[in-house]
Amino acid sequence: MGIVYEVAVVGAGIIGSCVARELSRYAIETVVLERDSDVAAGCSRANSGIVHEGYNVTPGTLKAKYNVLGQKMFDRLAEELDFPFKRNGSLTVAFDTEGVRKLEQLKEQGRTNGLADLRIAFKDELLKLEPNLSENVCAALVAPTGGIVGPYEMTIAFAENAAQNGARFMLDNEVTEITRRDGYFSISAARGEIKARIVINAAGEHSDDINNMLSARKLKIIPRRGEYCLLDKTEGGLVKHTVFQLPTKMGKGVLVTPTVEGNLLLGPTAVDTAEKDNTATTMEGLAEVFAKARQSVKRLSEDKVITSFCGQRPRTELDDFIIEEAPDVPGLFNICGIESPGLTSAPAIAEEIGRMAVKRLDPAGNKDFNPIRKGIPFFRNMTDEQRKAAIKENPDYGHIICRCELVSKAEIIASLRSPLGARGLDSVKRRTRAGGGRCQGGFCSMRLPGIIAEECGIDITEVTKCGGGSNILTRRNKAGLWDVAGV
Repeated sequence: MGIVYEVAVVGAGIIGSCVARELSRYAIETVVLERDSDVAAGCSRANSGIVHEGYNVTPGTLKAKYNVLGQKMFDRLAEELDFPFKRNGSLTVAFDTEGVRKLEQLKEQGRTNGLADLRIAFKDELLKLEPNLSENVCAALVAPTGGIVGPYEMTIAFAENAAQNGARFMLDNEVTEITRRDGYFSISAARGEIKARIVINAAGEHSDDINNMLSARKLKIIPRRGEYCLLDKTEGGLVKHTVFQLPTKMGKGVLVTPTVEGNLLLGPTAVDTAEKDNTATTMEGLAEVFAKARQSVKRLSEDKVITSFCGQRPRTELDDFIIEEAPDVPGLFNICGIESPGLTSAPAIAEEIGRMAVKRLDPAGNKDFNPIRKGIPFFRNMTDEQRKAAIKENPDYGHIICRCELVSKAEIIASLRSPLGARGLDSVKRRTRAGGGRCQGGFCSMRLPGIIAEECGIDITEVTKCGGGSNILTRRNKAGLWDVAGV
């Protein structure tokens, strides 16, 4: 018959992880099924990390409702779950009088959505706020409570807290088939079959596939590719605010923003595609990122790019979120089309789905629920006195593995021992930033496999970059040195 759960959540991105934490408030047996080797490995890994205030979403839509509700929750959640978040404010810039008129429309739209703190500033004031804005900027809508967040750090925090409170995560476990019979869902996945009373579909760009296994009302995700450039920390102070351009039918356009880690992020492009898992960057796309970003901010240099990446947005033809119980499949709750402002909306969406599940299951509360999760103490954030004390208590804090981000061996080991512990280089990077700095792993990537292998009790050839067949080392050659995979 397989293992029986009350709730199976499909997808361990930001939506699935927020839902799992919300359900862990109750005495509900919950399992989260994720096809990748880590949480936050899909859309939640590669996005802008912006907490939108809510002025650029159409009033009356689900996007507007959950955006406004969600963004108000971040200060409390960041404190409870110890993930990086900052309200740095945003500017949506205009370049001519027609643009100023559109800013006025955005301001009124924001007020309709319940935002009272929006205002329009003009060039002289803007250049005092942000001296590196382009001379072509003539005005901007100022949103003082907009923010920035670490998207994968946030997802990991929610997932770890859910796991600490009883949710089970099954990674490397792609769902291949779901059927419904006798009041239960039978779910076939890579690691075996399970049964659940409720299925919560949070599968991102594959959420249509999950729905279409069960419902006669078919959904269709239209992936929208977005390419980004990440600049070195030397450029992180070029702007303090997140700088948007006026939105178009293709989205919010190319932005320039500081990140919570101190870098500068440019992007994304917006190109609809039929390929759900195509996250390759292109020369054309990255050139477009710089060309459009320079319309808003000067002094941007390609020489300062330390990495580029591409994400996918799971949009639908409805141009709104789909958050509902499937009309013809009782117990199937769809969370589909969660494109921007999906990250901002995720905590509020999770509360809504939690209410739906509780109404159906009528569970008791989890008397042991603990909303507090503490992240890894980072050496780079410590004072000199704190560093001395940390090294005295744990000498591995004095062994620096990643020089760019000042990550110690103690932090690497802590990431491997944490709830949902890291197992590959990418998952270590998401938890510690080892390999995320200027040299992008050039120094530490050959030191990490040995630490991972020893701590996890596996052979060093089993260590991967991101699961699957992405092994780092293969075998020793005739000279007694390790052969690197792909070389």
